[in-house]
Amino acid sequence: MSEQVRERETRRLDRVVVRFAGDSGDGMQLTGEQFTSETAAFGNDLSTLPDFPAEIRAPAGTPAGVSGFQLHFSDHDILTPGDAPDVLVAMNPAALKANLKDLPPGANLIVNTDAFTGGNLKKAGYTTDPLTDGTLDAYTVHRVPLTSMTINAVHAAEGVGAGVNKKEAERAKNMFALGLMSWLYHRPTESTVGFLEKKFAKRPEIAAANVAAFRAGFNYGETTESFSVTYEVAPARMKAGTYRRITGNTALSYGLIAAGELTGLPVFLGSYPITPASDILHELSRHKRFGVRTFQAEDEIAGIGAALGASFGGSLGVTTTSGPGVALKSETIGLAVSLELPLVIVDIQRGGPSTGLPTKTEQADLLQAMFGRNGEAPVPIVAPRSPADCFNAAIEAARLATKYRTPVFLLSDGYLANGSEPWLLPTRSELPDLSVAFATEPNHTGPKGPEFWPYLRDPETLARPWAVPGTAGLEHRIGGIEKSDGQGAISYDPANHDRMVRLRAAKIDGIANDVAPLEVEDPSGQARLLVLGWGSTYGPIAAGCRRVRAKGMHVAQAHLRHLNPFPANTGDILRSYDKVLIPEMNLGQLRTLIRAEYLVDAIGYNQVRGLPFKAAELAGVLEDVINQ
Repeated sequence: MSEQVRERETRRLDRVVVRFAGDSGDGMQLTGEQFTSETAAFGNDLSTLPDFPAEIRAPAGTPAGVSGFQLHFSDHDILTPGDAPDVLVAMNPAALKANLKDLPPGANLIVNTDAFTGGNLKKAGYTTDPLTDGTLDAYTVHRVPLTSMTINAVHAAEGVGAGVNKKEAERAKNMFALGLMSWLYHRPTESTVGFLEKKFAKRPEIAAANVAAFRAGFNYGETTESFSVTYEVAPARMKAGTYRRITGNTALSYGLIAAGELTGLPVFLGSYPITPASDILHELSRHKRFGVRTFQAEDEIAGIGAALGASFGGSLGVTTTSGPGVALKSETIGLAVSLELPLVIVDIQRGGPSTGLPTKTEQADLLQAMFGRNGEAPVPIVAPRSPADCFNAAIEAARLATKYRTPVFLLSDGYLANGSEPWLLPTRSELPDLSVAFATEPNHTGPKGPEFWPYLRDPETLARPWAVPGTAGLEHRIGGIEKSDGQGAISYDPANHDRMVRLRAAKIDGIANDVAPLEVEDPSGQARLLVLGWGSTYGPIAAGCRRVRAKGMHVAQAHLRHLNPFPANTGDILRSYDKVLIPEMNLGQLRTLIRAEYLVDAIGYNQVRGLPFKAAELAGVLEDVINQ
């Protein structure tokens, strides 16, 4: 072959799935997030799936300690992070071991050859070197000495000097990998350089080292003959407007801030840190200028107690947690039901039971949200279906809480919380008016004149008046002991208790007529199978339905935002199809509720692997059910 570098082919692709994988200390999450930012700036549609161990510093060099970040980007609308990577960047043998099973034949594999030492191979569970024993014959393998090339590039760069030792230089190898991938897929680079300079502004020598590694990776792609092809994925055609990349937890935080502005109430978050909900506490703490107050409590019970107290004082009370924390908060949620005060309870679901899988996703808290309290204590439940949709779901939860004076569950999960996608920023006119009217004067005339009855209900919503403490003439008693209907005095009367329990239940049931009807996507109108989902299963279900329809088969899809109460037309829709399939990341919790409520013999498809469904997996299930 000529010594002159051959001209490379550039292939146009409509979609690509890339996965970065390495030790949990190799910076794979940072690398993936920055590659995602470059991709969002380029204008592609995208969806991400971070995957990392729960330990702060998991066992280095072992499959259990591998951290991964998957990005699916395209020139068209996409719904999932992708079933399998087209490209795997493996920083060490453990990363290869943990991810090779997901790689389809013919996929591109970029390996850091410097890490394939005898010791590392042994820790990863290899008895022979997969780079030489034929294990990788089915893939297009690019052997790159990432570590040594990074160290050489950093020490040769201007502005680094003696302030960066060998270990610190080695840590920049993730930026070398990012630079190489940026070259391979024609990603913009200016934003990454600016990001690194800002992130390490207090240590300019570290910033210079990372920029040098990033540029070295890009230049390596330009000069090496290992890569004969580069790839282009054109920007996606998207609705006109201003977009930004957003994760589910950030979108949910922004939704709560917006809800505060829309209601005219200060937002108060009472929270105890717990994975994967802590990012909401971190994000909201940055926005004091919007009247947001955050309180990091000493435990889960104190967090929700403070939030409920804030609601009593006239704020929009919010508490955030995950499944184990919900169990601890249950008594105070019951108190909020009894007090009939607004409260938003955000549950970012994770694998359970107990500590379970803190960094893995699951949908297993639905029945806990429905029934996890003593007594008859119904609570509305709202669930977002994508990372960006967390913004709208937070606003809806606040709407129901303030309008109906009730605690509301917002059920997100780890997949939505940490995943990201483009978000079209809404205009103010597109958001609902959530104005809240506090009680300002007595509402009843008694024997001694005007009185304030704290449980005299609105005839339409059955909500009680919300009186801010200290309002003259509106003094009233609160507490967990049952109150008399209307007057609000402590009451042990059996008939009154029966009436109050039924009123609280009727108030929640009435919400069914105040939420959007359940919509069905049935393009042909000929489907006899309805796939019903909730929460983060929306993307995989929709992608699976697309695949089935592309084969000429008919399937309908409906997705629930409101899980208690269900939209008023839910029963009619379910009964209009011969078969109803409900895929869930639990053992059938929604199916249990649907069967009980509507006597529909729904079919379940369930998995609890700590991972979202794959579109191909669901497409196969749909085909089997259709053909039965």
